[in-house]
This record gives sequence, C-alpha cells and structure tokens, in this order.
Amino acid sequence: MPSSSSTRPMTPPTVWSARGHHPGPAAQDAVRTGLRQLKDRRTIDDFLEVPEAEAAQDWVFEARWRVAGSVTVRARLTVRRDLGSGQEWVLVAEAEAPWDPRWPSPAAMFWPQEPETAWDHDTVTGLRLRDINPLPSDDKAVRRILRDAARDGWSIHVVVHEAMTTDQRGQVPLAGMLPESLRHRVVEHRAAPSQLRVVNWALRDLDVQVPRGGAVVLPGAPAPADYDAESFSVRSVFLDGSEPAELIHAVTRFAALPRPLPEGGEEALTALREEWRLLTLQEELTRERALVAMYADALEAMTKSRDLYREAAEQAHAALAAFRESAEAAPERQPQPVSVPAPSPLQQLTRTFERLKSSTRPRRATPETGTEQEPEAVVAQRETSDR
Repeated sequence: MPSSSSTRPMTPPTVWSARGHHPGPAAQDAVRTGLRQLKDRRTIDDFLEVPEAEAAQDWVFEARWRVAGSVTVRARLTVRRDLGSGQEWVLVAEAEAPWDPRWPSPAAMFWPQEPETAWDHDTVTGLRLRDINPLPSDDKAVRRILRDAARDGWSIHVVVHEAMTTDQRGQVPLAGMLPESLRHRVVEHRAAPSQLRVVNWALRDLDVQVPRGGAVVLPGAPAPADYDAESFSVRSVFLDGSEPAELIHAVTRFAALPRPLPEGGEEALTALREEWRLLTLQEELTRERALVAMYADALEAMTKSRDLYREAAEQAHAALAAFRESAEAAPERQPQPVSVPAPSPLQQLTRTFERLKSSTRPRRATPETGTEQEPEAVVAQRETSDR
C-alpha cells in the first residue's frame, strides 16, 4: 500500500476538490452557459470570469452560493487551454463550515449535468466519473488501469467484482446513489466474473484484495494515514438495482478520512484563497479597511524610522562638534630635539682603564735616535680614546 506523504499539507475539513478532463473543445463555453442559468434560477448568488488577459493560459471562473441556509461556499474552476487532446480542469471549493457530503456537488454548479456531456473524465485513467467502467479483457490493460488508479490522489477509485453476469438492473452506476458531494469524485471499476484472479494479482503490491462478489475502495496516493484495506472492503455487493448501503458507507467513510492535499491541490487552494475576485459589498468594504490599516501601519513605521534616523544624525553631529572643540583647546606640542645619550659610568671606567694600560707598555727604540717609540696601534687607540 502506498505510504502517506508527510511533506504535503493536510486537506482542510472545509475544502472540497476535484480534477477532471474534458475531451472535447470549448469547455469554457459550457461553463459560462451553466453559470448564467444557475444565477438566473438563483441557485448560486453570483459568478465571475477572470479576464482572459489576466488568466494567462487558463480560463478561470469563480462562483459563490449558500448551503444549509447560511453557510457560504466559494469555488474556483480553472480550465486549461486546449492542447489538442482536450482540456484539463481543477475545481476547489471552500465553505465557512466543515464540508457535509450531503451538500450539492460544486461540479454541478459549473458543469452541465446531462448524461451525454463529456466533461467528467478522470485525469489519470481517462475513465468516466458518473458511469460504470468495465475493466478491459486484456490482462496487461487491467494491470495498467489499476496501477494508475492506485496512484491517483484526486478521485476515489472503487473496484467492484460481479459474482455473475448482471442484467439491466445491475448496470446502475454507484455514483447516482452516493451523497451529492461524492458523485463527481468516484470512479467505479467493474470486474467481470472471470477477472477476479487478475484483479487481485494486479493489486497485490497494495496489500489490497477484492472479495468474490464484493468491492474494495483503493487507498490512492498519498494514502490516508488511517486507511486499512480490510475496513474498506465489502464482502457482498448485490447488483440487483438495490442500494448497496455497505459500499456507500465505506466510500463515505473513506472520503471523510484526513489526507494530504493531492499533487497540485495546494496551489489550487492557495489561488482560491489569495486570488479571489468575487467579493460582496461588505467584503469589499472590509478589504478596503484592511488596506487602509495596512498603509497606516506602514506610514507609522516609516515615520518612526525617519525620527530615529534624525535623532541618530543629530547625536552624531553633536559628538563631532564636541570633538573639534576639545581638539582646538588642547596646547600645541613642540617638537623635542634629538639628544645624544651621555656615556654611562661603565663606559667611562673602561676608557680610563685603557689609557692606564697603554701607558705602562715599553717603548721601542728607533734606529736613528735610539729612543723608544710606542707601537702605532697603541698611539692610534690612545688618540681615539682622548677624543
């Protein structure tokens, strides 16, 4: 079973989200038409289309309505531009109270509900959200579809095994029996009686098994922390047109589990909260007051900063002036002459000793006079000492 993600933020209990694929062109036209009709019937309070120049590569629609009498719901639908294979859409709604699955589906506020309209394809598997999707006969194709379904974090995937071939009464989609808010979030996979073995073989890596003649809700990715395959398995599903109460209860419990936002869900929720344009008069007044308060705080901060800067500059100028005054009041120093140090007593004693030593040496006689003469070195040393 895929492990839960600890890096993504959790889905708030007030938020409903879905993602799908519109295989045809001009999805935005269908949305505009549906929103106008709902506003005329007062099903929704108001709607807004963000100008194309500001929406960049997307068509963005906003709508607001009320549920349970006074709970306001705000929803934002983003439709990608046509890339040649259809248009992908993301829808996020947030209420002023925890979301109740019995409330109307936000998808029904934007998209037409006629069965022939093809806006409700799951993005990961390409299968329909409001219909039964029989598994293909090829085993490799079965494994590929279930593997893709297991990594989907937007839709809820349910695998139902037919114990025997059903008649027309058993071909009623599960989506129509679910609470309204879940009808556009569930993908129903139907396995033929002979496909039980290949289905369970494809799901073995998830530690999930489909009971014979029963059903199981796949964990998705990231999986809810409280998911347990046994708790979301149904032993028997009677495909006779009656309401599968146990399976509906399992799907409803799974949808209520706390789980991380799917990939791309955080960005969509942030856009809903921070880029919301469809404001009431009271909301516009509140926003303008908040802006005025913000500007006042910024102006006050700038004024305080200016006053602190002025005070610091004045203190710096005062310190500089005091320094200059003290420098001018100090007497000017005269340069001191370079003095020759006097000879120390030891040096004087040494010189006297040298003179006495030289006076006691014998004199040499010269050949001409016959008198003694002092060595030249001694004479030179004596002259040097006497100077």
